[in-house]
Amino acid sequence: MSKQRVLTGITTTGTPHLGNYVGAIRPAIAASERADVQSFYFLADFHALIKCHDPVLVHQSTREIAATWLALGLDTDNAIFYRQSDVPEIPELCWMLTCMAAKGLMNRAHAYKASVDANVAAGDDADFGITMGLYSYPILMAADILMFNANKVPVGKDQIQHIEMARDIAARFNHHYGEHFVLPEALVDDNVAVLQGLDGRKMSKSYGNTIPLFLPEKQLKKSINKIVTNLLEPGQPKDADTSTVFQIWQAFATPQQTADMRQAFADGIAWGEAKKQLFELINNQVGEAREKYEALLANPAHIEEVLQVGAEKARAHSKPLLEKVRAAVGIKKIH
Repeated sequence: MSKQRVLTGITTTGTPHLGNYVGAIRPAIAASERADVQSFYFLADFHALIKCHDPVLVHQSTREIAATWLALGLDTDNAIFYRQSDVPEIPELCWMLTCMAAKGLMNRAHAYKASVDANVAAGDDADFGITMGLYSYPILMAADILMFNANKVPVGKDQIQHIEMARDIAARFNHHYGEHFVLPEALVDDNVAVLQGLDGRKMSKSYGNTIPLFLPEKQLKKSINKIVTNLLEPGQPKDADTSTVFQIWQAFATPQQTADMRQAFADGIAWGEAKKQLFELINNQVGEAREKYEALLANPAHIEEVLQVGAEKARAHSKPLLEKVRAAVGIKKIH
């Protein structure tokens, strides 16, 4: 029986934070160890160019994110781990799919519509500041997925639309040129935690409210101490379900530790004490990986070597597929 193919992309903007870890990295690394799944994980550096025009940051983020996944134990013998820009077949496929993608479909993309709405609300031209990268990135995402004929793509609910678009584009291509692409399915895990950040909103680089995953101990403690809490005094019962401190605790704790902390909240634990315990819980879990991460960052040549091996494995899949697709659209030697 052939293995299910599961594909996950990680955009190379910013430094990985606790929210990325519990929401994407931890479940993905666990999934990569399954014998019945072939996992593809890639650093989406072409996607990064849509949002980030600082070359230093894009490069630094690529290094940090690769080091993070390796430090946390991604098994690169079992999973295929590569950098998007090392697989030239992807942008080539992206163009072929662009020639099949309906503009009307792209007009409905959430990110594009949100940008247009924000412009209109501000009294600007509807397309002010919108690049073709932002407009057509669902097609690049479709190329990422279809290049490896992934069966499942783990995504948050906000990304389901992109998988539906990839299916739509693949179906149109198949209808016109013959069956080349598997229609991918979105894999939404409702049990994956979405962490709140320092200010109680979703932890996100765009809000600047993140706690970086591998902060040194002292800075991790400082960051946790900055989490916004209410003014309830020690001894006053606290509501665990509306607390960012408790919510982050729950993402790292065992069920028993979670039950104990819920009781401590009901008993009126002091915020300072709750934050101290949260720091210890997280620090114990990431301490060993933090050391590996720092060692990897100090040895960029090793990270590059791992990515090049991954690119070779990825291209063993992408080259033959692209040859078939080229022939299907009529781009082949004259004979």
